[in-house]
Amino acid sequence: MSGFYRRALSKIGKMTEEQCRELLVAASAEVIRLEAVLDSLPSGILVCDEKHSIVKANKSALRLLPLTHSEGGPLWELIPDERISAFFRQTLSAAEHVLECEMYVEAQGMNRLLSIGVHPLVDRRRITGSLIYIDDITEKRHREMRLRRAENLASLTTLAAGVAHEIKNPLAAISIHLQLMQKTLTKKNAAKGGGAKGNAKSGNAKGGAKTGMADPVIDKYFGILNEEVDRLNRIVVDFLFAVRPMTLDLREGDINALIAELAEFIRAELKQSNIDLLVETGAPLPPVLFDERYMKQVMLNLIKNAQAAMPSGGLLTIATIGADNEVRISVCDTGVGISQENLKKMFEPYYTTKVNGTGLGLTLTYKIIREHQGDITVDSREGEGTDFEISLPVYHKEHKLISYETSGLTPNAEKGAGA
Repeated sequence: MSGFYRRALSKIGKMTEEQCRELLVAASAEVIRLEAVLDSLPSGILVCDEKHSIVKANKSALRLLPLTHSEGGPLWELIPDERISAFFRQTLSAAEHVLECEMYVEAQGMNRLLSIGVHPLVDRRRITGSLIYIDDITEKRHREMRLRRAENLASLTTLAAGVAHEIKNPLAAISIHLQLMQKTLTKKNAAKGGGAKGNAKSGNAKGGAKTGMADPVIDKYFGILNEEVDRLNRIVVDFLFAVRPMTLDLREGDINALIAELAEFIRAELKQSNIDLLVETGAPLPPVLFDERYMKQVMLNLIKNAQAAMPSGGLLTIATIGADNEVRISVCDTGVGISQENLKKMFEPYYTTKVNGTGLGLTLTYKIIREHQGDITVDSREGEGTDFEISLPVYHKEHKLISYETSGLTPNAEKGAGA
């Protein structure tokens, strides 16, 4: 089409007024169509000239990219986000070709992951500017993470039987023999202590009573061994729980009542850690099917994580809201936060930031929520806090058809009426 307009412009001096009007109408219709195509694209498109100023931006670009305004000055001066502004300054100034660069940007109070590409704009074999495309890949990455979590859980299943036999049984044997060793040493120390006391009474020994006590160094070593056996046993138990199929006792219940009960239970412990608990569950929620025991475990896991993230105290907020066909539960803390890189690993097995953590707590939490046909997401900013959000489907009771007794008709009466 551009060739047609070039030929038409070369002959414009020979065209009548009517022909010029028709050419202008055709050109304007073509421009309108191209603008409609650009504005209909889900991807953001920016066109910059040789001075890196915006000459064209579709609606998606203006929605995805944080711009103070869309006119005047180089593109990077119009972007308040320092990281994205620096990226465009370096890339456009050096005329670099970037196929894909992923960057987080805050939009409408949420962190969105953008994929940004920069290409030279070529016209008649000459670079006349830059073409920038922007895609919101947040949901795509979330789907990939959910798929990876499901694959990780599946891989755990293949190891479960081996772990149960190869680790749990030897641990039980070690624990039993440690107890037998302690009893044996206690008996020997008691026997020595009794004999020494007898000698002390006859004046043949001094300090016999002290020799009857267990050696504190050996007691310390036994304590460490028992603690480590217990820790390994907890890891194995959590591991087996993570891979075994769940049998849920789903019952219609009130999420707000469950949270109120947990808040009453945990408030005193949080207060000792200088953490204020704020519960926002005022509005009644639609009914939800859930297993009370497992749902309490989910909430306690999230509360304990929040407590660990606020070693110097802070604010923990638990809120609920009914939205569309789901109930949402948010657990927000004002703790140390999580980097965007580590945020991707939050629900993966064995990932933990705790010194004594097993790395299976959030994996179990994710599995429980998925077994409830729900979903759980996490958003965080380093130094500001973390927000977990659980969504559970609303329970819709089946509506039965009007019975014959209610309608006042019997099957035979209906047939007779039809006849």
